[in-house]
Amino acid sequence: MLGAVIGDIAGSRFEFNNHRSKKYDLFTAECEFTDDTVMTVAVGLAIVNSGKDLNKLPALTVEYMRSFGRAYPLRGYGVNFSYWLESEKPEPYYSYGNGAAMRVSACGFMGKTLEEVKLLSAAVTGVTHNHPEGLKGAEATAAAIFLARKGYDKNKIKDYITENYYPIDFTLDGIREMYQFDESCQMTVPQALEAFFESDDFEDAIRNATSVGGDSDTIAAITGAVAEAYYGIPEKLKKAALGFLDENLKTALKKCEDFIERINKNIL
Repeated sequence: MLGAVIGDIAGSRFEFNNHRSKKYDLFTAECEFTDDTVMTVAVGLAIVNSGKDLNKLPALTVEYMRSFGRAYPLRGYGVNFSYWLESEKPEPYYSYGNGAAMRVSACGFMGKTLEEVKLLSAAVTGVTHNHPEGLKGAEATAAAIFLARKGYDKNKIKDYITENYYPIDFTLDGIREMYQFDESCQMTVPQALEAFFESDDFEDAIRNATSVGGDSDTIAAITGAVAEAYYGIPEKLKKAALGFLDENLKTALKKCEDFIERINKNIL
């Protein structure tokens, strides 16, 4: 999950001022965490506190996303999501926005099987993004994380994504100059995954993601989550990223990471 946070922070200063190069300082004073980080943590806590009970998870997801969203206002939430946060009766609004994919990384890390990952993804996504493309974007991201975490090589992960979700028939060099800002899953998730597929290590994946332009923080958050599962994260980047978070977010993230560790050790 921290990989998504790192991607979000590194890409934050380029969201509306795209930088189509891999050469830049990864973290500067202009960087900040956005809604991608806030909702990633909120979804993670919802899964932790539901005990992965699919009957409880949707309601807890709504509770935690609304609680964290209100605690961290003005972090770049979309218009419809902002209305949802403040609504007296929050209901799904048939969105296919890339917010579905940027917040779903906990599912890929916390599911024990690919099937469980998909069920978790649907449960946390459908409370807002119940459009088929929203559900697909989230599931594709979570599935890629799970496969990377389980040691599948990039070619096998890409084959699975291509066969089940998106035809990734482009390269970053091929789209870099023409790719534009697009908040849909179908025009964000494939680009984010290709940034991972073309990477050499975790940091290179983040730089790939930001270099294509578009919705830079969200693309890099998605890429960062998959790259974390595949490569791990260098300690210096962990330390630097955590410095951008307040104690509440760090504590919540630690609770999620402890839950993931217990899953990986078959304690849960």
